[in-house]
Amino acid sequence: MSAAPSLFLAAQLRAGVYGAWAGGHPGAPEVGVTVPVQTGAELESVLAQEMSAKVTFLVPTSLARSAPDVLCAATQARHEIAGTGQPEQISMLEAACAQSIQSWNTDGLSRASLRLLAAQSIHPLPFPLDTPQPGQTVRVLPGELEQRLPEMRALGYRPVPVRDIPGLRQAGPRDLLLHLYTHTVEANFAREHGVIDLAQRADAVMRVAALDHAPAPLPLPHSTPTAELHLHSPRIVGLAGRSALTAYRAYLRSLRDVAAAMQTLPELQDARAVFAVTLFHTQLEQGGFELLPLPPARARIYGLGFRVLRIVYGTARPPSEPQPKMAWMTREAFLAKYG
Repeated sequence: MSAAPSLFLAAQLRAGVYGAWAGGHPGAPEVGVTVPVQTGAELESVLAQEMSAKVTFLVPTSLARSAPDVLCAATQARHEIAGTGQPEQISMLEAACAQSIQSWNTDGLSRASLRLLAAQSIHPLPFPLDTPQPGQTVRVLPGELEQRLPEMRALGYRPVPVRDIPGLRQAGPRDLLLHLYTHTVEANFAREHGVIDLAQRADAVMRVAALDHAPAPLPLPHSTPTAELHLHSPRIVGLAGRSALTAYRAYLRSLRDVAAAMQTLPELQDARAVFAVTLFHTQLEQGGFELLPLPPARARIYGLGFRVLRIVYGTARPPSEPQPKMAWMTREAFLAKYG
């Protein structure tokens, strides 16, 4: 297996150097699937599976000589061909597969190779994720396709070639900053507070943390176990970018995910109430939550935090209210409505 880029080179690619792709629309269900193949026989075997989705095959340029017919068959089946390995004889690869090469796997590439690709308007692929996320890519080995593609569909994702990701765009410095923020600030917060991610579905937007106390101003004894709701910020921003109604429906479906988790996860079995501190409390009030005002100092702190999130995730949609409030429901009421 080729070596991954160094940390500095990876940071450059995330910032769009060499024309690297960032991914696509963060609220779209499409996810780009890349499949590495090394030989014509391996590619032919994958094509024989009659897959339920089109994908991006990562192929070495040597296949242009050894298996041009198989490459052409992949194109005729409407799959995308992208390069992997050293970028040599690219024109021969394009001729063999009868399509323009737009993307390239960066594993093992030097800066000189990346400059060569950029000069030909070929973009480094986004770094693949371990699990599917809207508008991003995953890498699936040929032997895993039969299992992974149905799994993605079951979660509401639509596997597509990278070129077909809606809103596919070149990365920029802000993408690097967003990556650093999510992998430091948000990751540390989730780890320290035991946040449980319930956002496996393409349109799921909720996370939840089990607390061993009831923070003020909840009208409960301080020692009462509770569950605190947290939004998956980039997901809800992406869905809101499609439409406010899409985001609202996803929000309601995700509350049902929380209800299911409260009945199945040991960490949430003792929670006697569900609450969230949010600027979008009008929607929660419509969903049966009771609103509680926060102490002025806490409201200012939360308000500042929410402004930072809006800047980081680039949402232009204003919140429903200028001041955050706490929205809450008892466990019984929440499960009765969403369970």
